[in-house]
Amino acid sequence: MLPAGCAGCAERVPGLRQGFCPRCVGELEALHPAPTRPDPPPPGLPPCLALGPYAGALRHGLLAYKERGRHGLARPLGALLAEVVAAAVGPRRAVTLVAVPDTARAARARYGDHLDRLARHAADRLRAAGWPVRVLRPLRALPRPDSVALDSAGRAAAADAAFRLRRAAGGADGSVVLLDDIVTTGATLAAVSRVLRDAGMTPNAAAVLAATQKRHHQ
Repeated sequence: MLPAGCAGCAERVPGLRQGFCPRCVGELEALHPAPTRPDPPPPGLPPCLALGPYAGALRHGLLAYKERGRHGLARPLGALLAEVVAAAVGPRRAVTLVAVPDTARAARARYGDHLDRLARHAADRLRAAGWPVRVLRPLRALPRPDSVALDSAGRAAAADAAFRLRRAAGGADGSVVLLDDIVTTGATLAAVSRVLRDAGMTPNAAAVLAATQKRHHQ
């Protein structure tokens, strides 16, 4: 049988490590969580950390996971997300993880909520390192337009109407950390943060895998 293609570079090489070739593994391991902030930041956006820019092996790995059905990548990507959570929180303490929920349509297309899978693998990784972790799903996502076709104002308007609190949301322990895969304008994270804050569950930070880079036109 031919070896599976690397999720990061698509090369068919032996020795894949949870879906990535050794070169792409090295590229991912060289990334380190760092603060990121959209410009301008939307009101209500909590402090946000990203593992790296939306480029290279990280970008291709996320696309393979989300859009090409490579669900096995949830484990390595979740482990990377756990690193971002740890950096966002600081000293080890109790943490509640809240992932931005998929819409029902997106979850059906992806055979499950892709961020919920990442959150659970991130929680497993943190627990193995001695962190007390809870994963809550206090929100549901309402149908909304595809953000790819929207500008910054459109994203903000769509995000504000996109999330509702579930009836039995449950309580949070310790630091509340929002999880998302990619941050672009920050509108989604800010909207989720406002809904949680109104419910008495104010997020302390947001942790994402990738941050898009704003292009400056000359």
